[in-house]
Amino acid sequence: MKFSSEPLDLSDNTFVILRDLIHERTGLFYGVSKQTMLADKLSIRVKELGLESFLDYYYLLKYDQSASVEWQEVINALTVQETYFWREYDQIKVLVEVLLPKYLERFYNLSYPGQPLRIWSAACSTGEEPLTIAIALHEAGWFERIPIEIWASDASSRAIHKAVSGVYRPYSFRGFPESLKAKYFSAHQEEWQISPLIHNRVHWSVNNLLVESDIQYLAQAHFIFCRNVFIYFSEASISKTVNFFYQRMFNPGYLFLSASESLLKLKTNFELQEIDGSFVYAKQKK
Repeated sequence: MKFSSEPLDLSDNTFVILRDLIHERTGLFYGVSKQTMLADKLSIRVKELGLESFLDYYYLLKYDQSASVEWQEVINALTVQETYFWREYDQIKVLVEVLLPKYLERFYNLSYPGQPLRIWSAACSTGEEPLTIAIALHEAGWFERIPIEIWASDASSRAIHKAVSGVYRPYSFRGFPESLKAKYFSAHQEEWQISPLIHNRVHWSVNNLLVESDIQYLAQAHFIFCRNVFIYFSEASISKTVNFFYQRMFNPGYLFLSASESLLKLKTNFELQEIDGSFVYAKQKK
């Protein structure tokens, strides 16, 4: 069935209650200037359900028995799957060349005997970030030195489905070294398949950062990458998420945000450190 491409009208009052409900459940926040954007992103879904208004959609999301399933459709529609291999690689280089040697020498054998070192890509989108981490670790020989687990999650089931497939188009490789592309990917027409050697290093799952029961195991990590997601969150949602990270992380632990994100205006226990030109938030032994 075809639907009109014209977005449904989203009144000011309905926008506020729908926006606040989405914020509560997902952390994503739409200011008044993004009212039209929200209508554009959700109009097709509202029409697919045979609903006549956004108010009907609000009531479905808040009260209907099918709401839990529909929330996944909301997240798939609203989340931005924009990423690529080797993005902000300087932080991954710090992990591989500075922080992992520090763990090996000072902490790992003494503090966590038998505990695999865990890295969590907490908003992995379509998977380029955790696969970049796995390639960097493999290149440096870390998988042969200590047991390492890489976990990758995203709130979008659509994004994780693509990550699980391990197939990428040329746009994902801008800035990625051609030598590594030839080494770890095989060409299939206009797409590239990641090597199972790397892909199997990552555990994939669909998890919502705002649902503590979803992430309580994943957040028990030594290193958390949560990059380019807080730019869509309100300060309240960021504080809630980051404080839960701090509570669950191993000590010492490190949190990586993107260059466009900062916790300096928020009240957290993380300590901002500059390591080889990259900024990292540290949970330190006290």
